[in-house]
Amino acid sequence: MTIQFLKGDATAPVANENSIIVHICNDLGKWGKGFVLAISKRWKLPEQTYKESFKGNIIPVLGDVQFVSVSDSITVANIIGQHGVRSPRNKTAPAPIRYDAVFDGLNQVMEYATKHNASVHMPRIGCGLAGGTWEKIEPIINDTLISKGIEVRVYDF
Repeated sequence: MTIQFLKGDATAPVANENSIIVHICNDLGKWGKGFVLAISKRWKLPEQTYKESFKGNIIPVLGDVQFVSVSDSITVANIIGQHGVRSPRNKTAPAPIRYDAVFDGLNQVMEYATKHNASVHMPRIGCGLAGGTWEKIEPIINDTLISKGIEVRVYDF
């Protein structure tokens, strides 16, 4: 099994089975740029769940995942996989991506996908505002999902 690359919108998964839409969030509670805008345009609950979780005494930390059901067959997985944020104009600042947190999060996605007989759908996570590289993300996907027999579809818009 290998990653399937598709042209299209990751918020509209191509699947006959249950689907998990995976994306990366920061650990500050800031939602408002990148792929999250496409999610919020389609569903309000993932954003609400994420923002609400930062108002309590126990806030999400790197490696956590919020599984938010948005329909009978689609769940959005908010992976806390980046530490802070950086301006897209400031290329000299360290990239906020945390590959170990992405690994931990995708392991939780694998468990959820196995339990719910679901395929996984995503853009090239961690490679936009988070500042990561696909050369580092793809092996993590292979180790956590593909090696466990989970179908993964990556969408290029």
